[in-house]
Amino acid sequence: MSAGLRPLWDLLDGQVAAGRMPGYVAAVRHRGEAHVRAGGSAALGDAEPLQPGALFRIASLTKPVAAVLTLALVEDGVLALDDEVGRWLPELAAPRVLAEPAGALHATVAARRPVVVRDLLTMTFGLGHLEDPAPLRRAMEEAGLAPGPLPPAVGHDEFLARLGALPLAHQPGERWLYHTGYDVLAVLLARATGRPLGEVLAERVLHPLGMTSTGFWTREPQRLTTSYAPATEGGLEPFDAPGGVFAAPPAFESLSCGLLSTAADHLTFLTALLDGGRGVLSRESVALMTSDRLGPGQRASAAAMLEPGCSWGLGVEVAVEPGRPWSTPGRFGWCGGLGTTGYADPARQVAAVLFTQRMMGGPEGGFDAFWACLHSCLAEG
Repeated sequence: MSAGLRPLWDLLDGQVAAGRMPGYVAAVRHRGEAHVRAGGSAALGDAEPLQPGALFRIASLTKPVAAVLTLALVEDGVLALDDEVGRWLPELAAPRVLAEPAGALHATVAARRPVVVRDLLTMTFGLGHLEDPAPLRRAMEEAGLAPGPLPPAVGHDEFLARLGALPLAHQPGERWLYHTGYDVLAVLLARATGRPLGEVLAERVLHPLGMTSTGFWTREPQRLTTSYAPATEGGLEPFDAPGGVFAAPPAFESLSCGLLSTAADHLTFLTALLDGGRGVLSRESVALMTSDRLGPGQRASAAAMLEPGCSWGLGVEVAVEPGRPWSTPGRFGWCGGLGTTGYADPARQVAAVLFTQRMMGGPEGGFDAFWACLHSCLAEG
């Protein structure tokens, strides 16, 4: 199988040679056989080759891990998906909702129903990434609540205090709005368990799966790659260095974008879901997580962020109808805004991960060539 992936490795090495990314680590598991390959370097101009065990900021690939943790705690009886979040988050117990999404912040109405835990996982609780430069978007930016690829700079309680002072953009359950629900979820799970989120995540998910390199920060910053963003004049410019945001315990342990990981760890994570939960989740919870959880109106509002033929489950994009050649119904996964992607396909018994250090320029992030080439390799193999 390794020889059959040669076109994929050549593609990635070519992108490094062309300067599109400093380096990469890719991992593929097909029918029980796993392959991990690294190319390029951890930073531009670095003479040392990138190691397979390098740490990457996985950004929104944190969201699938968050969903597994939540469902594990549901199975433990800590909470239920239809529990009102106000039980732990009084800041959101009686939210106001903008009368018009682009309207003035003072023009609000009462929420028609309470926000429940499920709304956070499906990102339909009423607040998130807002496209229009309306007053609410500006207020979120000024409060330090705007969605982005790095965790909030304030602690959990301060984050919720600021969020609770703002109205929702839409009624709970009405519309899919990206990102913010998972930071609310982080506060909720920490309060519901009464423990630091990192401890709970390690105990319930990371340690049982052997994901020893995954966490909210690292004591080994020398393993961390430099993150880059496209420069306005072309090329790449540093976004976050190894000694930056993730080299010390964070103020906010974020379930939207806060994890560091390795390609091998995330492949292990996806493989565990392919295998039915592997002791961390029941098969029933895996099926719930990796199936379509949106209604037609919610899915329509998510279309700009999702691939053709896809909807949203709990923490993952889910293929629900034929779309692109590599995306068969049942395939699930997601990508991260700082250059990471990982999906699993139960029908083909394949899971794959690509970690790079280049910030994405859009929802697809330039990963289509990777998935198309992998699809071709597996079809020919």
